[in-house]
Amino acid sequence: MKLKTNPFKQAITSGAAQVGIWNSLCSNIAADVLASSGYDWVLLDMEHSPNDMRTVLGQLQAYENGPSVPIVRPAWNDAILVKSLLDMGAPGLLFPMVQSADEAEKAVAATRYPPRGIRGVSVSQRGNRYGRVTDYFDRAEAETCVLVQIETRQALSRVGEIAAVDGVDGVFFGPADLAADMGLLGQAAHEDVWAAITEGSDTARAAGKPTGTLVGDAGKAAQLFQDGFSFVACSSDLNLLARSADAQLKAIRDALI
Repeated sequence: MKLKTNPFKQAITSGAAQVGIWNSLCSNIAADVLASSGYDWVLLDMEHSPNDMRTVLGQLQAYENGPSVPIVRPAWNDAILVKSLLDMGAPGLLFPMVQSADEAEKAVAATRYPPRGIRGVSVSQRGNRYGRVTDYFDRAEAETCVLVQIETRQALSRVGEIAAVDGVDGVFFGPADLAADMGLLGQAAHEDVWAAITEGSDTARAAGKPTGTLVGDAGKAAQLFQDGFSFVACSSDLNLLARSADAQLKAIRDALI
C-alpha cells in the first residue's frame, strides 16, 4: 500500500483555487454530511471548538468518504499535539498565532522526523494504515501540508520572514484576531483590516507562498480568489446551522402574523 497524495497541497502549490469550510460542530455526523458537499478542504478546529483527539479522529474517518481534504487546527503550536494528530492521519495542519520565523520553524520541525525535525516515530498508527503503507516514512513529509496563521500586527510585520521558512506551505490570515489587535474587536470586515491583510498577502506571495483566509460571505470569498488568494473558507457548519435555523423560524413566525 502506498501513501495517498495530498490534493490540497498540490493544488495550492500550483495556484489552483481551493474553496473551504470551517467544521466547528465537533461531530462525525456533521463531518459525514459535509464530506459529500464537494468542498476542496475543511478545517477541523481544536482552537475555538471543544474538539478533542477522539472527536477529531471520528471526523477524519468521516472525510475518508468524500473529496474534501481535512486540515486540523491544533489548539497551539505544540509538538505533542502535532505528533498525535499526524499519527491519527491528519493530512495537514493550520498552526495558530505564529508570530515569527522561529515559531514557523518550530511548527515545521514538529511535522518532520529526525534528523530534519522532532516528530516522534510510531511504526504502526492510522497515518500509515497501521504499518501497511510501505513508503510512509519516505513520503510523509512531502504529503503533509503545513499552514501558519498570521493574526497580529507583529506577525504581519514579519510575514515575509515567516513565509520564507522552508517547509511552510501556505500562509493563512485571521481577520478576527487581527481586527482585535488593531483595536477593532468584532469588526473583522473593517477596511483597515483588509488593507493590512492584502498587503501581508502580497508579501507572502512575493516570497513564493500561497495565501488563505476565512470569510463569511461567498461574494467576498470569490473576490479574494480573484485577488490572488489560493485557499479561502467561506463559512462554517456552525454558522450555516444557526443562520438557517433563525431564518426558517422567522419565516414561519412572519407568516403567522
